[in-house]
Order: sequence, then structure tokens, then C-alpha cells
Amino acid sequence: MVIKPKVRGFICTNAHPVGCAQSVKNQIDYVKKHDGVGVTGAKGPKNVLVIGSSTGYGLASRITAAFGYGANTLGVCFEKTPSERKTGTAGWYNTAAFHEQAKQADMYAYTINGDAFSDEIKTQVIDQIKADMGSVDLVIYSLASPRRTDPDSGEVFKSTLKPVGQAYTTKTYDTDKDKVHEISLEPANEEEIAHTVKVMGGEDWERWLTQLSDAGVLSENCQTTAYTYIGKELTWPIYGQATIGKAKEDLDRAAAAIIEYAKTKSVKANVSSLKALVTQASSAIPVMPLYISLIYKVMKEEGTHEGCIEQIAGLFSECLYGDTPTQDDMARFRMDGKETNDATQAKIKALWDQVTQENFHSLSDYKGYNTEFLNLFGFEIQGVDYEADVEPLVEWV
Repeated sequence: MVIKPKVRGFICTNAHPVGCAQSVKNQIDYVKKHDGVGVTGAKGPKNVLVIGSSTGYGLASRITAAFGYGANTLGVCFEKTPSERKTGTAGWYNTAAFHEQAKQADMYAYTINGDAFSDEIKTQVIDQIKADMGSVDLVIYSLASPRRTDPDSGEVFKSTLKPVGQAYTTKTYDTDKDKVHEISLEPANEEEIAHTVKVMGGEDWERWLTQLSDAGVLSENCQTTAYTYIGKELTWPIYGQATIGKAKEDLDRAAAAIIEYAKTKSVKANVSSLKALVTQASSAIPVMPLYISLIYKVMKEEGTHEGCIEQIAGLFSECLYGDTPTQDDMARFRMDGKETNDATQAKIKALWDQVTQENFHSLSDYKGYNTEFLNLFGFEIQGVDYEADVEPLVEWV
């Protein structure tokens, strides 16, 4: 079939298998050329577990570990399979492409498809590690989900995107209507905050590391990191100081708990703060499409713009396996400095104050934002023939 993007709101409901495969290859090619990654004698992981391995920062982490350091990788994701009449999810095709590339390079790659919040999947992962790896020396936690079923109680918790403490009115950009407008959000109640922390906080990360530790599959000096976004003044009301921020604060608690629980193995746990990018998660957050369109404009002019793979390759070489990692007073790895420094933020703030419906496209890089959004699903990738007839049924090898 000839596959064209079907965009509904902040999601694309289909994906292009050839485009996804090319995107994965492009990231692999970048990692192979990145200074500090994969150089002779470079420190790095050997056996890596990536929880949330099929898109965005999680996929970039798996690619960096495998093709930057030659690591064996075990991935966990929750993706929809394709049929003869419907495409699979982008994450399905990304994983298929990763497997194919790993097979060609004679690298170990195995992926478990299922609900990473469940204890059933955790048990499958542990069994797979025991069978094929023995232990893991790096665990990446990169999950993003709107809901989570508690494995103990069976209760389903749903996250909420709301400010905390008081109502918030700000500018946003509606990608469906191509419209800059004001949006007002009522503050979350205590239950909504608690539910968001249950879904997006550190509880599941901690549960993963606890069970991996109990099973004896963590290597000595194993490292683990969970990804977050902290941001600055413009995004704090809807991100840092909102329900998502409360959940992300819980990652700091979980990191300390993991270190204490697995201290006999000297496990190191750090939260990693990354820059704002177009992801399937960020596109759903009010304010972020407008903010990201503006930071892309500023950072591309400064020559500091980075995508997922550039951020993660840098995280590995500079922080996870670097001698002098950039950390804040909470021991978080900070890879967001090119975005959050005062000079860059001042430029973004100036554009934010000026932007209106009439000048949005000239002041922002919405074209870049939209292209990266479509890239997530395998569309608008250079070198791909989107008029060609392609087979949607693609299997993992």
C-alpha cells in the first residue's frame, strides 16, 4: 500500500515502515561517527536493559548502547502489530529496523512487547537476562504513558496535565487549527496530583530495580537512569511546577531509594534531565508545541540544536561514562544546558512575548517542529519514496 500520514490532534494514527527504518539507520550512522562514543578503549556498557525502547529517547539509548559501544541490548516496549490493511505503530517498525541492523552487525538484540508496568513483563525480562546475559550493567528507564495499572491493587491510575496551586493562563499553539491562542487551565486537586505521580513518578522505576536486584541480575556497579525534563520559567507553570513536575520530583526520591536498596552491588542511580524535543509525549502537553517551535528557531540560529540521538550520545560519553559529568545539586545529569542557559532563555522569552497568530510562522520554526513530529512516525524522512507501494507487514527478526 501507499502510506500517507493520518494526523489526528497530537498523534499520527499510522506509520511508515520504510521511513522508520531509515530514521533508525540515520541514528545509527550518527552514533558511529560521534566523538567519544565507541572509541578504542572507551568505557561503556556491555549488557543493557532499556525500558521504553521503541521511540524517542529510549530508542536513541538502545542505538547508542549497541552501535556506539557494542553492547548487548534487551528492550521492553508496548507496540501494536501491523496487519495486511493497517500499519503497526512507529515503535513496532523502529524495533524491527533495529533488530535487522543488529542482526547484520552480529549483535545480540531481544525485545519483549508488553506492559512494562506489569510484574508479568518484569518476570519475563528477568528470565531473559538470566538466559542470555547473566546480568545487566546499565538500565535505562524511558517510559511515557497516560495510565498505569498498579500491579498490587489492580487499580488504574491516569495522569493529568494541570498546574498545581492556582489556575494558569498562557499562550499555546493549536496544531490542528494552526492557531495561537490563550489557554486557561484549572489547578489539579490532590487526587489528580497523586494519580499523576503514580503513573509518571519513580515508583515503577524503583519497582523494576528492586525486582532486578532481588533476582540477582544487576552487575556490580550497575548504572541506572530515568529521563526527565525540568525546563525553565516559560514551561514551569505547566511542567516543572505542575502535576508532571510533581511526578518528576518523585524520580529523585526513587533514585535515592534504588541506591540504598541495591547498595551491596554499589548500584548508581541518577535522573537525567534532557532538552525539550518533539516526542509523542511532549506534543500532548499544552504550551509545549509553541515553546518548542520557538526554541528550535533560537537554538538552530545559535547552532546548538540537538535531537534525541545527539542528546543521548552526549549523555553516554559525557555523563554515564564520562569522567566529569555535568550534575546539579540533586545529582541529576544535566544535558539541557544549551536550552536552559540564561542567554538562550532570554531570546526565547523575547519571542514568546511578541508571538501572535499573525507572526507565529515567521517568529518560530514550526516547520521544523512539524517535520520532526512527522519524522516520529517515519514520514518526511529524506531519501524515502513516499509514493512507492510498501508492505505494512514487517516482523522482528
